[in-house]
Amino acid sequence: MASINPENLYGDRLFTSLERNDPAAGMLLLAAPGMPSPEFARSVIFLIEHDEHGTLGVDLTQRSQTPVHNVLEPWAPLMAKPPVLYVGGPVNQTQPICIGVVRNGAALPEETDSITGAPLMERIAHRFALVNLGVEPEDVRDRIDGARIFAGYAGWDPGQLEEELGRGDWYVAPALPSDVLAPAAADIWGDCMRRQPWPLPLYGTYPVDVRDN
Repeated sequence: MASINPENLYGDRLFTSLERNDPAAGMLLLAAPGMPSPEFARSVIFLIEHDEHGTLGVDLTQRSQTPVHNVLEPWAPLMAKPPVLYVGGPVNQTQPICIGVVRNGAALPEETDSITGAPLMERIAHRFALVNLGVEPEDVRDRIDGARIFAGYAGWDPGQLEEELGRGDWYVAPALPSDVLAPAAADIWGDCMRRQPWPLPLYGTYPVDVRDN
């Protein structure tokens, strides 16, 4: 009996036949097993924006070795462990993006930054919010359960993500606060795959390179 290449089980054979969720802010993109772009293998992209102008998100799986207190010291106590910068993607890595998980029952602050007029926090979806790093951390400390700071982001031009979804490169899934605030030991991609509809949990241990099996 001929061996089966797991990569061929996805794309137009399986991944695109699963029930689809539409991409939207606050959702996840889970890289398909056999993702054709090596830089996105086993990646989990948290979507911040998705509209007619394109798509923007950050990779939850790529930690750097740079402690937050080395670059944004006042914000370090508000970070979930490990309190390091995450590499959100290849675009604009000099611009930090902070995503906070809003505390249950907490309202977003109505105040704006006294200098720029920008909101202290801006809701993305559900309990997720963009945190304005230009304000004092004390202004938002009591509103969030934790946060992550990402250097850079991943971006798609209008229609580009839909094309990749159509060929089965990604699976769209709801995000949980624990995905954004996952500890260092967590296998975020595997954990997210294991809670998806059957048969995706079977692939929760699929390696970056199938030759590693």
